[in-house]
Amino acid sequence: MMKSKLALIIGALALTAGAANAAEIYNKDGNKLDLYGKVKGEHDFAEHSNSDETYARLGFKGETQINEGITGFGQFEHQFNANQPEGAQTEKTRLAFAGLDFAEAGSIDYGRNYGIAYDIGSYADNLTEFGGDSYQYTDNYMNGRSTGLLTYRNTKLVDGLAVGLQYQGKNEDRNWRKANGEGFGASLQYEIPDSGVTVGAAYTNAKTTDAGDAFGNKIATGENAEMWTTGVKYDANSVYLAATYAETRNMTPLTLNGALGNGVDGVAFADKTENLELMGAYTFDFGLRPSIGYVQSRQNIHGVGSDYATKYIQVGLDYNFNKNFLVDAAYKINLVDSELSQYGINTDDAVILGATYQF
Repeated sequence: MMKSKLALIIGALALTAGAANAAEIYNKDGNKLDLYGKVKGEHDFAEHSNSDETYARLGFKGETQINEGITGFGQFEHQFNANQPEGAQTEKTRLAFAGLDFAEAGSIDYGRNYGIAYDIGSYADNLTEFGGDSYQYTDNYMNGRSTGLLTYRNTKLVDGLAVGLQYQGKNEDRNWRKANGEGFGASLQYEIPDSGVTVGAAYTNAKTTDAGDAFGNKIATGENAEMWTTGVKYDANSVYLAATYAETRNMTPLTLNGALGNGVDGVAFADKTENLELMGAYTFDFGLRPSIGYVQSRQNIHGVGSDYATKYIQVGLDYNFNKNFLVDAAYKINLVDSELSQYGINTDDAVILGATYQF
């Protein structure tokens, strides 16, 4: 009976989300369910192309009180892309994990989640439209959202201290860019009391993927894929500032168009990358939020050399009419050497315009 009732409530709310101001749709007897989502109309303009990138997302967060000291929880988030004709549209599951919270002892969960490195990478991934892309790729080890993640977190050991530990299982039956060997990672963050300042660091180490190139050779040149990062952010008094620095080894994928001749692409995991992200934003009382950021990634490839594969400045502007609706515009000033475009590296300036309804 309760399951049928919940299904009806969820379905009704999903159809009438525009009239809903609260995300909480069920809270009774230790069981809680929140629904959230967004619809974004977005168009991207670049020097040599432009595209519609409209999409919608829908997700839920739930929890249930098992006993006085243990709570079960789960989260699911799905995206529906709306930039193709009906019948040709794509969709994807962004998050799907469940776990147990043991109060003072911390929580543990498993599934598709954010990699532990993103604990720090998220600091500067707060620009209007761009940012968070110097080394953070989806399904690239523990740098962004990925699968097979077992995560432990504890924020109760010391006031202001957040500890995270993560294990990732082996994922080889997929495209080489999104494959990985098993690995481990950890993050440590500390929020300085009454300052608005948080500092953090993270480290991950995994076996490199066994994926091979067109000739059957293993693409990764090393045995271990490593990443370390440090960051700091300030979030107070309507000001947001953040800086992160990260290095990766045998982890960041790169495709060089036609690099092997006769139309054969060169594929590689960079031997080393050095990544810097800086950003600042200010939120006015009437809803306007200008932001500016700088992102770079210098990549070293064995036998090829070293160059910037990512390097740009972003200038952006958001305007929040209220908590449910906003419009934004961002301009990306690309600083990558234009000669690298022949290898498939994006060297275009770009503009993104968007309108978002969210709940």
